[in-house]
Amino acid sequence: MTDKQIIEALLDRDGNVTVQFFFRNCRPLFLSIINRVFQSRVDYDELINEFYLYLMEQDGRRLRQFEGRSSIYQWMKVTAIRYFRTMNRRMGRESESLDDKQKGPSGSRFEGTVDDSGRVESGLDMAALLSMMPNKRYVYALRRLVSEDGDPEDVARELDVSVANLYNIKRRAIAALTKMALDKIDGYGK
Repeated sequence: MTDKQIIEALLDRDGNVTVQFFFRNCRPLFLSIINRVFQSRVDYDELINEFYLYLMEQDGRRLRQFEGRSSIYQWMKVTAIRYFRTMNRRMGRESESLDDKQKGPSGSRFEGTVDDSGRVESGLDMAALLSMMPNKRYVYALRRLVSEDGDPEDVARELDVSVANLYNIKRRAIAALTKMALDKIDGYGK
């Protein structure tokens, strides 16, 4: 496929071309950029999904800016570097504010109830698991959506993502948390 054909297929939302291009052809390029831009562990699929949504905003306005003066991969490299740098700065600010929001009024990280010791214990287990998660966006999404029963539109706005992408983040966060909990359970059995 030519570069123009790839752009047209992406704009037509051809699923096969989209997966092939973003998750196979550009994977080494994106991984290289991600490793240079982000200091902490980040989820490749989440970043690329957000980058794809960014490119497709306003009926693919950004993709339509590709004029063919360079290869699609060179254009994608420049666009991805700019986007990921902006995202990294935003995540850094979120991480600082997330740490502040996790602290209770007394400065403790978690508040518990006295009347139901089972609830306190499970809350502490959940808090321990969440504190072990490297992805702070996952932690924030789970806290706001599950623990605090936050409004999805508010949480999406706080994370600067669409509501649809917030549900993808939540799904991946629950999967990561479940895997971590199961690994922890397996560790106790040994």
